Amino acid sequence: MRRPGFAMVIAETHSLMGCAFGFPVLGDGSWWLGFEGTLPRSVGQLTVCGGVFTFADIMIRPHPQDQELARRVQERLLTDHQASLGATLVDQADRPTLATLRSWGWLDIGELRRPLGATTFRALVLPLEGRTTARLEGLVTMPGDGGPRGT
Repeated sequence: MRRPGFAMVIAETHSLMGCAFGFPVLGDGSWWLGFEGTLPRSVGQLTVCGGVFTFADIMIRPHPQDQELARRVQERLLTDHQASLGATLVDQADRPTLATLRSWGWLDIGELRRPLGATTFRALVLPLEGRTTARLEGLVTMPGDGGPRGT
């Protein structure tokens, strides 16, 4: 992947346990192009100031402590890039991935459709605990969907 700021974290013991990789989101807001409705103000503010890092992929081997390992690799990428917020897009039909990310602390802020693309994505964000200076205003839990969503 050739992107400015591309980074990867690999977790291993005696074998590969997981990895996560991605790149910083440009401050021009183009990453959010196709977002349905209004992007939460705090997400937009963090994007403009360079505080958002997009996760292109996160892979963690099933293990009793996979949630802790996922937290650590995600936190490491955010910290290394001085980002306060992680962002990712997931095909809305991919229910297992959405459920896993939500269990790891990701918040669903809304729907996004890329121009010329047929896939509808769920936009998810992961605040870096203890470092997010802007509150994620406008994020509420919607009854029955199992996760937060933007308003």
